Amino acid sequence: MFYVYILQSIEDGTFYTGYTGDLKERFTSHNTGRSQYTSKSQWKLVYYEAYENKLLATKREAVLKKYGRVYQLLIKRINNF
Repeated sequence: MFYVYILQSIEDGTFYTGYTGDLKERFTSHNTGRSQYTSKSQWKLVYYEAYENKLLATKREAVLKKYGRVYQLLIKRINNF
């Protein structure tokens, strides 16, 4: 199983999107400074989607990163909860 996930910074509210085969381990690496981009903040997991294989997950991540409108609609849904 692979996951596309969105994290939100506890400090400033910014978002980070990624994919992984081990969501628990990846989340831990973000919050313990083992991920260069996210090492300056503490993060909370605000959204994830599960996929059967890596190809599907990477395609979805690419859509979220490439098409800002899709990403913004998803963030809007997250912020409304």
